[in-house]
Amino acid sequence: MSSVITVRTIDPRGQRFGAAFSAVTLLLGFAIDQPLLAAVVGIALAVSAALGTQWFLFGRPWPTIRRNLHLGAPPAVEPELGPRFAQALGAAFVAIGFVLYFGGIEPWFWTPILAVAGLQTLLAVTGFCLGCRLYGLHWFLPAVFDRIVLRAGTVPGTRLRNPRLG
Repeated sequence: MSSVITVRTIDPRGQRFGAAFSAVTLLLGFAIDQPLLAAVVGIALAVSAALGTQWFLFGRPWPTIRRNLHLGAPPAVEPELGPRFAQALGAAFVAIGFVLYFGGIEPWFWTPILAVAGLQTLLAVTGFCLGCRLYGLHWFLPAVFDRIVLRAGTVPGTRLRNPRLG
């Protein structure tokens, strides 16, 4: 028995914009030593990972910018599962930073958060998403992510379908 799960597709330019905006926010938080900014980014990443990239606070301005600049449709779209997995990893690293902070290891608080900022900057500048690539390896963690986010069991023969391709 096979089941089909429809996967939402996204504009990769919007992902890159959101990554740039969140990276700047994290770097600003580091520069002024304001953990609250890191918390906002971490929560935004977690919400987006759980509910979908359309809920990513830092990507919300993109449709308006795209419309106002008359950029049109993207040349290609991508499934949102890789970016959502990457955002879940980013949220986890921000959470690790806060565990260090509240555990009294404040000097190391910014280390995992700056790693997230670095990877967000890499995505924004080059389009390379390490978390998306890790998702594509189909190892243990992405399978757990799919079960939680898609509410998909480990049904043999389950396949994902791009709604634009039919």
